[in-house]
Amino acid sequence: MNNFKEKANFIWTVAELLRGPYRPNQYKDVMLPMTVLRRLDCVLEPTKDAVLAKLKSLEGGKVQNVEPILNKVAGQSFHNTSRFTFEKLKGDPSNIAANLTNYIKGFSPRAREIIEHFGFEEHIAKLDKADRLYPLVSKFCEIDLHPDKVPNIEMGYIFEELIRRFNEASNEKAGDYFTPREVIRLMVNLLFVPDSDVLTTKGIVKTLCDPACGTGGMLSVSEEYLRELNPDARLEVFGQDYNDQAYAICGSDMMIKGQSLDNIRFGDSFTADYMAGKTFDYLLANPPFGVKWEPEEDFIRKEYEEQGFGGRFGAGLPRINDGSFLFLQHMISKMKASKDGGTRLAIVFNGSPLFTGSAGSGESNIRQWIIENDWLEAIVAMPDQLFYNTGISTYIFVVTNRKEKQRRGKIQLIDATGFFKKMRKSLGNKRNEIGDGSNGKPDQIADITRLYGEFKEGEYVKIFDNSDFGYNRITVERPLKLNFAVTEERLAKVQEAGAFVSLATSKKRKDASIVEAEIAEGKTIQQAILKALRQLESKGTVKNRDEFSAHMKTAFKKAGIAVPPPLFKAVLMALAERDETAETCKDSKGNPEPDPELRDYENVPLKEDIHEYMKREVLPHMPDAWVDESKTKIGYEINFNRYFYKYTPPRLLAEIESELKKIEKEIADMLAEVTE
Repeated sequence: MNNFKEKANFIWTVAELLRGPYRPNQYKDVMLPMTVLRRLDCVLEPTKDAVLAKLKSLEGGKVQNVEPILNKVAGQSFHNTSRFTFEKLKGDPSNIAANLTNYIKGFSPRAREIIEHFGFEEHIAKLDKADRLYPLVSKFCEIDLHPDKVPNIEMGYIFEELIRRFNEASNEKAGDYFTPREVIRLMVNLLFVPDSDVLTTKGIVKTLCDPACGTGGMLSVSEEYLRELNPDARLEVFGQDYNDQAYAICGSDMMIKGQSLDNIRFGDSFTADYMAGKTFDYLLANPPFGVKWEPEEDFIRKEYEEQGFGGRFGAGLPRINDGSFLFLQHMISKMKASKDGGTRLAIVFNGSPLFTGSAGSGESNIRQWIIENDWLEAIVAMPDQLFYNTGISTYIFVVTNRKEKQRRGKIQLIDATGFFKKMRKSLGNKRNEIGDGSNGKPDQIADITRLYGEFKEGEYVKIFDNSDFGYNRITVERPLKLNFAVTEERLAKVQEAGAFVSLATSKKRKDASIVEAEIAEGKTIQQAILKALRQLESKGTVKNRDEFSAHMKTAFKKAGIAVPPPLFKAVLMALAERDETAETCKDSKGNPEPDPELRDYENVPLKEDIHEYMKREVLPHMPDAWVDESKTKIGYEINFNRYFYKYTPPRLLAEIESELKKIEKEIADMLAEVTE
């Protein structure tokens, strides 16, 4: 077994031992923890005897906490004090279940806590009863997963391949747990390239966090990248995830790499933020696309309302069906202050965070906050069909509070949608991949990274000022113009309006007899109002509201009717109809009153003067329009596709006609062959 696929294939075939007691969708519950246990077993095997000897020498001594000592002997951040290894387990078939349980309990406390998230111990008795446990352990003894034989990066590929296969077998979303490695490598490139000089400093230590770490792919690739760049550098990684299996795999991987086990935590990053108060040099994430944050809503809203910008979500809350922007705000809260060196972060989004939400919405406010703080550095549009569980278009956002001088006040857009190669075999929804230069193929990751680093406009790159993505959403009003007349049709509307007001007033009372009396009184008032209004029929159509209101007041006064202002207004509007030739209705201050039905909205670029825009775009068509400046809102959106749109001229009709005739002939020839 010379490559990761061969090893993954071997483990996949071992899973066939489970057929019968387990259904295919349950295989991963056994095979993933067994793979991890075998990996840990191979790591600890060379020092196993030394650890047991040291433990024996410490028994009865004064040392209370032997864990650090045993870890040092093991040469790892964990150890195992059970007398068993996989080979020794194989030597005692009769007691395989008890011995394997003892072996698992022999891990040091933090390591055992990670392993327990697999929930594997509950399967041991079931496997043993079905006579599957011993064959399973024996088979795993045949594969050597020691890091010398299977490097960490290759082990990551094995886990990803297994997870993908198991989840496809159970029709689950494999992509929820890991990101394609070429995507991670591209993200890491974009994150680290500007710091290449700093990162080559001898003995440098940097920190990186992934708050949705899954199986730890981003953490592993980041470590690999830095090690390639500078073998003397150290990247201390942190991660959190709330999927048990993903967390257990990630934690196990970090154990083997010597990372602090306290850096990998289990839990919901929103409601149980184990990284609270910490800041990092780099952050990476590929949060789930379009996932509702309804389960965490109460906690998040409380933090938003009580802490504002003192918490994580001060800029705003996105709509409930997509928590992507919550992850970005969560990450931004963990950026180091610029004076302390600042932070760079990269996150994968679908298209929604680019433009969802109009001015004043949570999404728009979050975009405004990020852009106006000059944190958004670049957005890379990636090819579609790149992820295992979705074929949609995706984007990498690069955010930082330490932009290079030439990038300040600017945002770079990179169209990398055409930088891919078709895969020979699809993996779920993944049909495309970004070439990494292997097997003589083009290094498209390097090409995209170069476009980013050059920071020059071209076919695939556009550079904008921050304010280019902002706009004023203005409210365009037009005056209310009404005529008034007393006609049978309009009186019918008055009757409806009057009855409604009377009934609404009556419903405030609870006593039935009083309600009936109120309704009767209301009807009497209605009839009196209608009789008074008929005196105004001779006035014809009046095109001035104030004039007609005066006529109404006089008529009611003569009839001895006291009409409350709300009812007076309801009657007045029932007698009104919109009329462009009528005089403008004005408020008490003499200002034109807007017509809600004619209200419109316009998005005016921030760089453009609103009044100049009105003169050019609106007033030539609606000369009586004006802007209600009290309602103007600032919004931000990034219509990525518009900036890279390429016009494709329609095909010539003659060309289409020729093609149709060719197809018709082919069909006719086929039919002729059938009928012969």
